[in-house]
Amino acid sequence: MKKLLIGVGVLVIASAIFLYAAYGGFGKPLEAPGGTPFVSSVPDDWSAHKQAKMAARDTHIVQHQIAYNRFADFAESETDGIPYIILKLLPVIAPEYWGEGDNFLSVMGLFFDERLPGAPVPRGMGFSGLSRVNPVGNIDYASFSCGACHIGRVRTEDNKFYYLDGGINAEFNVVGYRKRLVQTIDKIAGTEIDPAKRTELVTNKILEAIDQVHALNPNYFYKNFTYENRTFDAAYEQAQIDLFKKTAGTRVSQFIKHHEDEYHGWEKFVDKYYQGAQPQLLDGLPGMEDAIGFNTVKANANLKLNLLTKPFAFLALPPSHGVTDIMAVWEQNTHDPLWSEDKRHLINGGGQWTGHIPLPIYKNIAAQLTIGYDNVDVRVSAFAEEVLDKMPASVYPFDVDIALAKKGQALFAENCAACHQPHNGKVYNNLGTDMGRAKIAGLFVTLGAISGFTDVCDAGTVVQMYDKDVKPCAEYKGVSLKGKKSLAMTAPKQHEGYNALPLVGLWAQAPYLHNGSVPTLYHLLVPNERPAVFVKSRLDYDQKLAGFVWELDAAKDKNEGYEFDTRLSPAMSNRGHDTNIEQDGKTFKLNWADDKEGALALVEYLKIL
Repeated sequence: MKKLLIGVGVLVIASAIFLYAAYGGFGKPLEAPGGTPFVSSVPDDWSAHKQAKMAARDTHIVQHQIAYNRFADFAESETDGIPYIILKLLPVIAPEYWGEGDNFLSVMGLFFDERLPGAPVPRGMGFSGLSRVNPVGNIDYASFSCGACHIGRVRTEDNKFYYLDGGINAEFNVVGYRKRLVQTIDKIAGTEIDPAKRTELVTNKILEAIDQVHALNPNYFYKNFTYENRTFDAAYEQAQIDLFKKTAGTRVSQFIKHHEDEYHGWEKFVDKYYQGAQPQLLDGLPGMEDAIGFNTVKANANLKLNLLTKPFAFLALPPSHGVTDIMAVWEQNTHDPLWSEDKRHLINGGGQWTGHIPLPIYKNIAAQLTIGYDNVDVRVSAFAEEVLDKMPASVYPFDVDIALAKKGQALFAENCAACHQPHNGKVYNNLGTDMGRAKIAGLFVTLGAISGFTDVCDAGTVVQMYDKDVKPCAEYKGVSLKGKKSLAMTAPKQHEGYNALPLVGLWAQAPYLHNGSVPTLYHLLVPNERPAVFVKSRLDYDQKLAGFVWELDAAKDKNEGYEFDTRLSPAMSNRGHDTNIEQDGKTFKLNWADDKEGALALVEYLKIL
């Protein structure tokens, strides 16, 4: 037995070395740029500055309208997902899980955006009819768009909504969506365990519901929606129904298998990584996600392992948990990496929480793959890269105390700017924060991800954008990516820590730390006042402390948000960024408990970024 284990160990090491060499090794660590850190100046006239920033964002969207539309509305996949007709029937078949009427997806945090009038589904849920070259060449599949995670909103003082384009949808609950799908299937199929009979039961129910709703309204599914140059009228709707009915059994069987496998696989994943927090993780945490989670098997498919059952599969499983808050993705240019002088390595850039995927196009592709589909639409990632590159962060929509903010500016320059500067690729592991998210990608996960990302899009991949052939993964900042597959993901030892990202739009990124465990900026700076339990995913804003209203009984709408308990799992811990640190011979103040006036001044400054 001992010899066998030694032999397996040697084989594993040899395989890792071979794979490492096959991908050309890994690049050098990203690092912090030199020079004087950048510090934004507080404007004298906040109202004029705010209006100018809002106008700049709107202008940017108009100037990149096609790319924005695809970022906001296009499905992640044209051939995978849930058949659109089934999606629209969910509130008819199981209103107890989905709610009544057209606004059913609000139960999982998607909302109708008043800037897209007449839409048949909320923003963040796309369907393939919007993007398919031949509008009637296939049934429509629905899947999430980038906007599901990255178009959020905040309630303003006049009880209206200010949209956070490229920000965070703190209401979005992807796990809750998947759980409700399984519950809906179980409601129809009951205790039947034979797959063919389950499919028959669900198919019959769906066909019955189609006839029921369509007899009452020939525009039930698409609402006669017009998008760019396409109209989804009654004729289009009838054609989609006819296409679906021709192969309904096959479509429904695929729908059942995909979503049951996905959610039940998630149950096993949660049992392994989130002991003590299983009920919350299995219901889903709105505004949060797992960094590997649903895509673990797919990301490592090249290793031919069933990661939950086969011997030695642990080698390809993430070594730790990876629950995180959704990130803001605006102003991507502020943390893009740069090329070294010899154009072989990337330097001075950050990215996600740990910077382990440095190139913007692969960050976007990774996000698409994490949704869990085999065939993703690469154009969505390419368009997202275009529109997000210099998309202005959403400006703080409330009043600012300018005098106090100017005091905070000096404190920021002294204590924060050296780390939170543009293009800082250095990772920090000395902040006392739970390190699970920073250690999710071991060698095998990294190799699998590199293979998975570049299989989807490599230097030779061609897609159609703006009616012409484009190679979205052919180069980065004018330098060819041919032969540079290893740049799709950095080596594990290079990202065992957290980036100090630029703080643009920081006010809207509450709650704070990588796992959203600290409700406001004030609590980040005064750690001894951090609540162990608070409410996340509300839309009202705490203008004094800078964060969404977090106290258990403080919201205008008592139905908004959910309780988040930071004590349930190390993955949810609210420790970190709470002790002063010394770096390069200088002490940086992170704990402001002994200077709360200074903390409030710093909070006021951080609102203007």
